[in-house]
Amino acid sequence: MTESAPVDPTSTDGWKTLAGIADGFTPDLRGWFDSDPGRAERYTFQAADLTVDLSKGLVDDEILGALLQVAKDTNVAERFQAMLAGEHINVTEDRAVLHTALRRPKGIEPALVVDGQDVDADVHATLDKVYAFASKVRDGSWTGVTGKRIETVVNIGIGGSDLGPVMVYEALKPYVQPGLEARFVSNIDPADIYEKTADLDPETTLFIVASKTFGTLETLTNARLARQWLWEKLGLTGASDDEKSDAVAKHFVAVSTALDKVAAFGIDPENAFGFWDWVGGRYSVDSAIGTSVIIAIGQENWEQFLAGFHAIDEHVRTTPLEQNVPVLMGLLNVWYTNFLGAQSHAVLPYTQYLHRFAAYLQQLTMESNGKRVRWDGTPVTTDTGEVFWGEPGTNGQHAFYQLIHQGTRLIPADFITVAKPARPLKDESGDGKAVQPGQDVHALFLANFFAQTKALAFGKTADEVRAEGTTDEGIVAARTFTGNKPSTSILAPELTPSVLGQLIALYEHIVFTEGTIWGIDSFDQWGVELGKQLALQIAPAVDGDQDALASQDSSTKALIAKYLELRGA
Repeated sequence: MTESAPVDPTSTDGWKTLAGIADGFTPDLRGWFDSDPGRAERYTFQAADLTVDLSKGLVDDEILGALLQVAKDTNVAERFQAMLAGEHINVTEDRAVLHTALRRPKGIEPALVVDGQDVDADVHATLDKVYAFASKVRDGSWTGVTGKRIETVVNIGIGGSDLGPVMVYEALKPYVQPGLEARFVSNIDPADIYEKTADLDPETTLFIVASKTFGTLETLTNARLARQWLWEKLGLTGASDDEKSDAVAKHFVAVSTALDKVAAFGIDPENAFGFWDWVGGRYSVDSAIGTSVIIAIGQENWEQFLAGFHAIDEHVRTTPLEQNVPVLMGLLNVWYTNFLGAQSHAVLPYTQYLHRFAAYLQQLTMESNGKRVRWDGTPVTTDTGEVFWGEPGTNGQHAFYQLIHQGTRLIPADFITVAKPARPLKDESGDGKAVQPGQDVHALFLANFFAQTKALAFGKTADEVRAEGTTDEGIVAARTFTGNKPSTSILAPELTPSVLGQLIALYEHIVFTEGTIWGIDSFDQWGVELGKQLALQIAPAVDGDQDALASQDSSTKALIAKYLELRGA
């Protein structure tokens, strides 16, 4: 497939059919389920270990058929194959998009050669190098400058160099080797690195500086602060350059391809692990960016993590669109966003270990699809992107579910859970009422999971409220739930490394599906550049440079002046 102008989805027959359906559309999940006993079975799909129930979505066979026609008319399947083959579908940066290559098994045939380079060989050479280093840290043969084994790994990165690793580490904590801990520093707010290092022993701490160019302002600032902390805590502030360099070489490694800058910082280039311009930061968690997690959970678990990604890649590659789970979920998002007016999307994991998953998806989804022009530079013809947000259940139930259940906005929600908890516990005492002695707490947790999707779908009628004995019609109205709030349920056996990889890949390919239909380049991120450029221009004014301050607009000038006043500058 040669990249060409995107298809305008609004010009397709499927889109026109959907527009006609949406005009006056009145969903009726109660009625649909009552009249169609096979609905749940027909709209439940399997992707590797993930069971995905779409039956509580605002969709019927006619809507789904039209959505699938849009996918076909906009060449979703063909563009996915082009991505796998290494065609330069990142048009604005003229790059291949090969995050799927990061999890291709070693020795897979045929080998993936892109732009004359054996991608498989490159990926596995880097993986082997990371595995060898991680093994040394895990078995204690890599030590700090004083000979003590490493106990804490501090990853310094931002964006995809932070959100992915911290999410995966938190999700896979049950797999972390005892005696090892990982921490993550991202924010340039000095409080972040202060709090993350305040109680650490410098003799047993290893820093990983994750920056492809080794020039990211936030990351390199924090890296210098970490180096400064190391020298101070080891009593090397006044030491010779050689002594300082020895300490850095034993307590810092890098994930970067800028070996000259890595060496200038004091890190041995042999301890720099690279990745490639064909993988964007938000798609890089399964690259060397995950070094901190590989150290924590080990090679075998990481290989299972990669295998989970690959299983979903293969599902998308080989499964007809009609049963292709990420494609179907992406199509539903298009239906909700472009036809039913949804502007946000909730992700609600009913497993505490996924408490950073929504934050991770915020970058994956919004940095990818928050675009106003198509990949050929022409304006988009539809709304694009959704605001992704969420919290683990049942925390969210006591915070924002009120809005989802009874508010005026349509908020599609993905509910994610596992059957087998990592830490099963029983409430041996119970409360003698709702919770019986010996209650399996995970079962109680999952009762909430099932109840919430049921309540969202079917609601509670005024007659049902009255039947419970409520007579005040004002209270009846307040206690009525309209239902017809769409949700998707995702159930996995347990939160293993493989299942986590499957979940991440699922959403990667949902993003791909939506971006292809909208005709946008989901793999660039020019929108993050302007603010960074302006920050560098404004920095002298914040430091008190009066000429720089005078050049600002009146609002920015007044805010900086007030800051300087409050700071006592």
